[in-house]
Amino acid sequence: MQARPTLPLGVRLGYGSGSVATGTFGTIPGLMLLPYLTDTLGIAALAAGFIVFAPKAWDVVLNPIAGRISDRTVDPRGPRRPWLRRAGVALAVAFALLFAAPSMATGLEALWVLVLFLACATAYAFFQVPYVAMPAELTDSYDERTRLMTWRVAILALTILLAGASAPMIRDAVGGREGYRLMGVAMAVLILIGVFSAYVGTRRAPVRTVEPGAGSLRDQLKIVAAAPDFRRLLITFVIQAVAFGAMLAGVDYLATNVLGHAGAATVLFVCFVGPALLLTPAWAALGAKVGKKSGYVAASVVLAVGALGASTAQVAPAALVYAAVVLVGVGYAGCQVFPMAMLPDAAAVDARRSGTSRIGVYTGVWTAGETLGLALGPGVYAAVLALGGYRSSAGSDIAQPDSALIAITLGFSVLPALLALLSLLWLRRYSLTADDVDGTLTA
Repeated sequence: MQARPTLPLGVRLGYGSGSVATGTFGTIPGLMLLPYLTDTLGIAALAAGFIVFAPKAWDVVLNPIAGRISDRTVDPRGPRRPWLRRAGVALAVAFALLFAAPSMATGLEALWVLVLFLACATAYAFFQVPYVAMPAELTDSYDERTRLMTWRVAILALTILLAGASAPMIRDAVGGREGYRLMGVAMAVLILIGVFSAYVGTRRAPVRTVEPGAGSLRDQLKIVAAAPDFRRLLITFVIQAVAFGAMLAGVDYLATNVLGHAGAATVLFVCFVGPALLLTPAWAALGAKVGKKSGYVAASVVLAVGALGASTAQVAPAALVYAAVVLVGVGYAGCQVFPMAMLPDAAAVDARRSGTSRIGVYTGVWTAGETLGLALGPGVYAAVLALGGYRSSAGSDIAQPDSALIAITLGFSVLPALLALLSLLWLRRYSLTADDVDGTLTA
């Protein structure tokens, strides 16, 4: 079997830069939308949770369809790249409007957010699914996919740091609705930067394709669902996405109500993402030595330990809470590198064995699961707030009962930790190795 050539650095950077768009949209609604609904528009926690969840749930249906459409796209630029530009621009426009609800009756403001978030979710499906499908077509190499994902996750971590730290600062610097409006426009510009960087940066990327699989979308989904290693990996990732979504939704509440000042949200983000920027290559190196599965397990345990440490937020000094979040960030980096490198392995094994490409369907199902998990996270967190008696308000500061403070803390810490550990029950049966993946390739 011949050695597979590595991808040019420009292609790795070009592809990875798409994470500027996915990282911004994946972070900011989860971080800012629930507080915007409860503390600026005055919408009750449960209703706000539904508004955050429903558009993402729509993506669960839409993502596999987007994957199937991109599989069958015929274009001289390749089947994926045209969708990056089309859907990416639409996503940026809808996002700029999301936080720009005019002053209306509360019900109409809620409807505005729901409709615009649905538009964002639809555009994002047609950007993200083709984007995630590309690695399986860029390279046949098991190890090269890990290197490609290392660049992607490093840029993703940088984006989360930039977007997650700056968005609350922009909002707080201006204040009120105008602060949210300005923040929305700034994040939309960041999305556009990621969209066009990925589109231009992959224009000379090698693309290896096979014929799309025959049969209906339903037939294709049945085949994908029957792939045991893909199914185990997906369940693990979705459960962890719920954990990440809950933590993300809790940042603003923990900073303001438990740690005592809104500026702590920025500090929490720096603590979370800083280690990811530094240690993403270290996780990739560990995976090369012990295997992707073992690295994924280790990262999940580290994340869970850090999240449990954050449960002391009500009584411990803030410095200890920040240290616990640093540990969460260390684990989070690995929990992004490994599953995103393992996904194209599972899809490539299927493609080589069958002679047909279902990578778009695979990634459609994958991103649908990820989207569902990230949507369930804030929804579950909102439910925890409601159980704790959290009091919503239309822009005014009100005292929260002790039960709400406990709910804020546990939803940010213990709940994600338990979910991360629970997910390992499925990962333990994942069986693909480098020999399995590279052994399916033609010399």
